[in-house]
Amino acid sequence: MFAIVNVWYLTSLICIGICVKLYWKLSTRWNGSYSCLVGKTAVVTGANSGKPNYQITINLSMSIFRWIIYLLMTHLYILEILHFINIIWFFHTGLGYNTALDFAKRGARVILACRSKERAEAACSKIIKETGNKNVSYKLIDLTSLQSVRNFAEEFNKTEDRLDILVNNAALGVFEKDYTDDGIQFLLHVNHISPFLLTHLLIGKLKQSAPSRIVTVASLAGALSPMNLDNINKVPKILLFTELRDAMVYGTTKLYNILFTNELARRLDGTGVTVNALHPGCVSTELFRGFKGIIQFITQLLAYSLFMTSEEGAQTQIYLGVSKDVENISGGLFTNCRQIGVYSTAKDPQLAKKLWQISEELAHINPNEKINFPINK
Repeated sequence: MFAIVNVWYLTSLICIGICVKLYWKLSTRWNGSYSCLVGKTAVVTGANSGKPNYQITINLSMSIFRWIIYLLMTHLYILEILHFINIIWFFHTGLGYNTALDFAKRGARVILACRSKERAEAACSKIIKETGNKNVSYKLIDLTSLQSVRNFAEEFNKTEDRLDILVNNAALGVFEKDYTDDGIQFLLHVNHISPFLLTHLLIGKLKQSAPSRIVTVASLAGALSPMNLDNINKVPKILLFTELRDAMVYGTTKLYNILFTNELARRLDGTGVTVNALHPGCVSTELFRGFKGIIQFITQLLAYSLFMTSEEGAQTQIYLGVSKDVENISGGLFTNCRQIGVYSTAKDPQLAKKLWQISEELAHINPNEKINFPINK
């Protein structure tokens, strides 16, 4: 009897997996823009070369998925108390690389902003080989260091004439340590403060090159993530297990990305620079590369079996970077190459302003670097 039940469960899981995979394949929208980017310059953060990777976001209030995970993780004995909590798993790079690859195919000058010299060189070589576009290069940047971000921006502003597209793609989802050397909570620093600072330091080139675009990769995880701006720089206590804590903090930083996008759009109104955020879907990144043991095994199994390729997942950020359909849209949130409503937690403009002020302090934004509202606002 036990063997029959196990076979039934296994068959059910396989059928569900096939259905999910077919759903992603049939529902994924592809960017259909034929925009040429010859003469344009794009910067893509986190565009390393890597293996195909996958991400899954599972709402554990959905009973069918909760039972699947329960069957795989019964030794934890905790899933029944995780109602309405999102667990997010990620693997390796892909989104940034495929975005840079697409831009290069369109003739753009593409600059990969990467932490690893070895992987950046590999990515550049692959893109040049595939596209024939030799105008692809990289500049090193470490998003755990404010000084590294400033060094990148200083070199870029000295050596580059223009910037037409900035894609804030890089992010992490696992604490490598509690705080960076700048005294900022690790995930907050990498996922929000560094992109915030980088955007400020490159805004002059973006305005000079207008019409230009800023694209920030957020996540559906931000919709249900907790947020407390009064303790923004605090490392939360581990809840049940480390991966859950990391996933929740990651989601909060993605909510910050959306609030940042909304406030930035208001401050750039009338400048010719548009800014939008997106949720890429269940696709590959390297955010949770620190997962270990059974969690790593389960996520790899689910990822390789069920979810979108990194090329499919990159379509929305490519769409926001090149499509004429969104050239006059700013402050929007997109997924699957279409605009969606901003999450209720990200609609409060006063909350966005408070986050902005806190972020300016943490990033040590100088008075002459601030992005202020237009004079007529």
